[in-house]
Amino acid sequence: MSEPIKEQSTPKFRVAAASLVVAASTLVGIAVNEGYSSKAYYDSGHVATDGFGQADGVKITDTTTPVRALIQLEKSVNIYAQGVRNCIQAPLFQYEFDSYTDLAYNVGVNAFCKSPIAVKANQQDYQGACNAMLGWYIHDHQGHLIPGLVSRRQKEYSTCIGQS
Repeated sequence: MSEPIKEQSTPKFRVAAASLVVAASTLVGIAVNEGYSSKAYYDSGHVATDGFGQADGVKITDTTTPVRALIQLEKSVNIYAQGVRNCIQAPLFQYEFDSYTDLAYNVGVNAFCKSPIAVKANQQDYQGACNAMLGWYIHDHQGHLIPGLVSRRQKEYSTCIGQS
């Protein structure tokens, strides 16, 4: 009788952000967080949005299908991930990169790269970067708290600290 195979735990190492790609689970998570709409609508920032939170080039009269929306989501997330790779020079865990990409998809690359989150990550204050996510962009354009964004930031924070 052979001995059972023992699983070896692989140590976790931070790697250069430039070498990271978006995990499939992050793509799915963004789709779930954003929700799907076949018809364009105005989001909380009063931006025309359709599919899975797609805003680039969307007109309020636009419509989409689930397949087109998923294809566009994948393309868009890869663009946002590249933006995160461009502004974060510090080494990251995969889950930190995924949480930053999720956040950047929601708030925009420029906002993310200018945020205290990116500043702290580049200073290698990883816990501070994750903590800063909790209060970032959780209000609409009129200053009202958006409970859905509070929940989303909590999920991104949990991912950022490696708990999801």
